[in-house]
Amino acid sequence: MSFFSRSAIIAPKEFNRWLVVPAALAIHLSIGQVYGFSVFKKPMMEHFGVGEVAVGWIFSLAIGMLGTSSALFGSWVESVGPRASMVVSGALWVLGFFVATLGISTGNLWLVYFGYGFIGGIGLGIGYISPVSTLMKWFPDRPGLATGLAIMGFGGGALIASPASNRLMEAFGGGTEIADRAAGLQPTFITLALVYLVVIAMGAYCIRLPHPD
Repeated sequence: MSFFSRSAIIAPKEFNRWLVVPAALAIHLSIGQVYGFSVFKKPMMEHFGVGEVAVGWIFSLAIGMLGTSSALFGSWVESVGPRASMVVSGALWVLGFFVATLGISTGNLWLVYFGYGFIGGIGLGIGYISPVSTLMKWFPDRPGLATGLAIMGFGGGALIASPASNRLMEAFGGGTEIADRAAGLQPTFITLALVYLVVIAMGAYCIRLPHPD
């Protein structure tokens, strides 16, 4: 487990702190997709044959779990360090997508609740606080900048994911109609999961903590 320990990611004294910014933001750019979930609302309503409220609760559950897991695991994130917490967060976030994909393929909406909302939501909470904590350590002289960079990454994730998700659903579904995008839901979720897996893994590998001196 030494690869995931705090001691394994201590940067040398001459390390340029700006290099840690993209590594820390890798997870926020991934989990920020949750705020682009609305692009899936109508395709899911079409696919599952349910109303807007039934699909909207998926997002609500994910955000609820974000707050709950942030409160419960905040001290754990601080104790194990950003690499371990980013790996756990990324694993839960990606697993949530795969479980949701299973729900889409089998027509079981509750699996989307459990996967994207519950499992993925826990990953959201752990992943949300890790970059903020890390950047605050690197920029003690600019705490506002550190927080702003982290929040920017979270918003940027939604800004990228919303149009990308639409394009993927249209490409996989073969058209721009709601029925076409509904047909492209399953491969879109798989594609997003694989992309986020790579991005978060790269960020976790590159993340560093400042040297004590």
